[in-house]
Amino acid sequence: MEVLAQILGAVKYIVKKADMVLLGICLTATAFGIVLIASATNYLGTDVQTRRLVIQAAATVIGIVAYFIASNVDVEQYAEKWWLFLAFNLGFIALLIVFGEDDGTGNKSWIAIPGLTSIQPAEIVKLTFTVLLAKQMAWFRDNRGMRGLGSLVWPAAHMGLMVVWIFAISGDAGSALVYLMIFAGMACAAGLAWYWFAAGFTGLGVGIAALILLDKMPAYMANRFRVIFDHSFDPQGVGWQQTRSLMTIGSGGVFGQGLFQGIQTQSALSENLPERHTDLIFAVCGEELGLVGCLIIILIEFLVVWRCIQTARIASTTMGSLICVGFASMLIFQTVENIGMCLFVMPVIGLTLPFFSYGGSSIVTLFTAMGIVSGVRSRTLPDWLRKT
Repeated sequence: MEVLAQILGAVKYIVKKADMVLLGICLTATAFGIVLIASATNYLGTDVQTRRLVIQAAATVIGIVAYFIASNVDVEQYAEKWWLFLAFNLGFIALLIVFGEDDGTGNKSWIAIPGLTSIQPAEIVKLTFTVLLAKQMAWFRDNRGMRGLGSLVWPAAHMGLMVVWIFAISGDAGSALVYLMIFAGMACAAGLAWYWFAAGFTGLGVGIAALILLDKMPAYMANRFRVIFDHSFDPQGVGWQQTRSLMTIGSGGVFGQGLFQGIQTQSALSENLPERHTDLIFAVCGEELGLVGCLIIILIEFLVVWRCIQTARIASTTMGSLICVGFASMLIFQTVENIGMCLFVMPVIGLTLPFFSYGGSSIVTLFTAMGIVSGVRSRTLPDWLRKT
């Protein structure tokens, strides 16, 4: 009985330190997502549908455990050994060279675990990259400020290294872009002067345009940008996925056709709505639950981001604040890109909708990230010690 009491006491302590509001929002999103995945995979048959749902549910359970563990771990202390974080980031991505499997698009983004599932190293490395970048930026902000070029070079070089490393090894431009947006959000929060953002995004835009005009960008990638500005371009090919998505969402109206009743979602032909349980899960919601369902998804994603930003504002350290902003930036970019892709206003780059799309690596990573945010919140200063 004494041992049981100690175990219950430890569990109570762990739960007490966690941000249960944030966890509740995340679980609401995941539960909603599992329902949508059940509908999106219904056409595949009971066996495949059950397997996907079991994997998603198991990943959620693992994610919840990771959330509580991360809530009770001070990542800022572990980040003192920054070289281990960097070695892990580079080494884990490098495993794709030997063990990476083609995902059907020419990218080697996944490592298969025989008999179980697959993991995506770039998803997991987002966690350690964000923590390490936060430590780096916090040092510059607290010691030199973030307005000068000298304070920008090293964090930018760190981000650039990871972006190039991921793209060179896996070919996954979508995942690489997430790292860029994490950097941008954290740099903004750290106080980087606005003209650096103007110069950076102008340079990025000019660079992309130059690659397209000079025919130096791979054709499939250039066409993904072209189709955004010309929806009539190759609607049977590069524009097929987004054309079908937009049509599917539009057919749902305000209240949708009903769960498990969507014409395209329940179609036995996978081509009618490609990647419906991953990239186009928002289209599934639009068809079956209508505008109301889509707005609920956007609201839930907003609440998660809002909780991260709220925690960033009350964090007791600069590093803790930047970690929260980094994860909020990740969520904002992935959400905007995924929904924009489904609405045919953003290019297809293979990013899933956070908490809603199918994907074990994604779910575990997201819950762990939110657990780290929860940990930052648990270590905030009392009101009377905070700066006003």
